[in-house]
Amino acid sequence: MSTLQPEAGKPRLTRFHYSLLALSSFIYAFTAMNVLLIAAVLTPIISEFNLANQPLTAGLLLSAGYLGMFAGALICGILADRVGRRKTLLFTLLMMTTFTALNAVAIDPLTMGILRFFAGIGLGGALPQPGIYISEYIPAKYRGRFLGLVEASWVYGALLSLAFPFVLFPMLGWRLTFLISLLPLVLVPFVYLFAPESLRFLQYKGKKQEITRLLEKHKLSMDEFEEKTPVTRDYSAKNALGEIWSRRFRRRTLMLWLAWAVLVYSYHGIFTWLPTFYSSTLGFTVVRSIQWVLIVTLAQVPGYYTGALLLDRVGRKRIAVFYLLFAAAGSALLSLAVEPNSILLWSIVISFFNLGAWSALYAYTPELYPTRIRGTASGAAASIGRLAGVIAPTATPLLYYYGGLPAAFAVFALVQFAGAIGILILGVETKGKTLEEIG
Repeated sequence: MSTLQPEAGKPRLTRFHYSLLALSSFIYAFTAMNVLLIAAVLTPIISEFNLANQPLTAGLLLSAGYLGMFAGALICGILADRVGRRKTLLFTLLMMTTFTALNAVAIDPLTMGILRFFAGIGLGGALPQPGIYISEYIPAKYRGRFLGLVEASWVYGALLSLAFPFVLFPMLGWRLTFLISLLPLVLVPFVYLFAPESLRFLQYKGKKQEITRLLEKHKLSMDEFEEKTPVTRDYSAKNALGEIWSRRFRRRTLMLWLAWAVLVYSYHGIFTWLPTFYSSTLGFTVVRSIQWVLIVTLAQVPGYYTGALLLDRVGRKRIAVFYLLFAAAGSALLSLAVEPNSILLWSIVISFFNLGAWSALYAYTPELYPTRIRGTASGAAASIGRLAGVIAPTATPLLYYYGGLPAAFAVFALVQFAGAIGILILGVETKGKTLEEIG
């Protein structure tokens, strides 16, 4: 028997799989850091640009980034199916770092909004790519766990987006703090030199010599990849977008688009504005607000890992529904809270369960479609989420401005409850199944 053939029925994990997990996790964490960096320094930005009594303008400033993420998720999803996962990932890393750092030289809200839009193209394009990579390389038995662990790395990026401003803002101000967004550039040579193209993508393109080279280099077996017969055909974005709404996939697509919209709206609506809420509601300084949000964000760590580690045992659907229901309950209770300690407690509850639901969604998304449309379908779902992200940063300050925390968090509660019900009704279970069984 060839050394490349594992024992039948026993999928294996190698150093290569863990290296891919580490690289994907770093990419996801640094992307999260760049997405959320503005939240920590939003209060001084509002002050410098005189936006304190202009909640609509302040919200639109944030929404510009999410509009870019909408475009980026869709464009880069199509790009991933056309030119490959690896090239698309390199493009998104360069876009997100360069334009996020350029926020440091913004002269007014309009300039910052434009820069955030272009940064958003890279950020929105980067977020689905690690999940696509992992889903196409990891054996079915471990796929949910690995996807959940990649998604769990978001929390470390969220913590970095708070830790760096906590240290740097008092010394350097908000402008120079934005330069920390260049840090993900250290990953570019690692992706270029060590990240292979997806074997399933190469199969789809009929590149047999490249497949053989990668199998030998990384000591993998073709038995680990269920698509035995490569099918070469020209990619069409129009056909791919049409197929995700075909009779075969429309129920899954509706569920995913709803879930992405709910989680993006609730997460980014809450955590982008939380430092500002603490500052204005409780009278905290910028540094004190960041400190509280750091505490709340730490609750995301066990939230992510409990969700991720249960995905292959309990299932994606059950975890998503259960965690969203508890996040909705936490939001409802925070809308009624008055005392600072109660606000902190329910913020922690929301943080734990909302992020646990994300681990299920991130595993779900690339699993539900075949290789030929996986990038496009994942990008389209993420882009719909980004549309909700465009709404959340503008709607949230308006709700808060006119109705305070009760109005803002009552809406978050309703949105998350609706998401749980939608997944319960429309969702299918994918745990333990190969990508071909699911597709």
